[in-house]
Amino acid sequence: MPIIDGAGRFHAPAGEAHFDEHLRSADLSVGTYSIPAGAVDDQTPHTEDEIYVVTSGRATFTDESGSVELRAGDTLYVAAGVEHRFVDVVEDLTLVVIFAPPYRGS
Repeated sequence: MPIIDGAGRFHAPAGEAHFDEHLRSADLSVGTYSIPAGAVDDQTPHTEDEIYVVTSGRATFTDESGSVELRAGDTLYVAAGVEHRFVDVVEDLTLVVIFAPPYRGS
């Protein structure tokens, strides 16, 4: 059984939001999105559906339907094309991200 090495571990080498892809198949991709406390999440809507699993940290997630505070253990679904972002990152935030179909960029 393969383990997805590095998934869910905080990694932001430049002190800015950072995405690392760990796995890609024909149907999905898996990566880790790391946002340091106080950093800006400037992502734009994706062409893929997303699942975010918070592995550490605290922040607020916002999209067209409103906002919600997040912490480790929370899981979110974001449909393709929906404007969204993480704001008020008060503790280094680490998210496992699952894209379907595989991530193609913003």
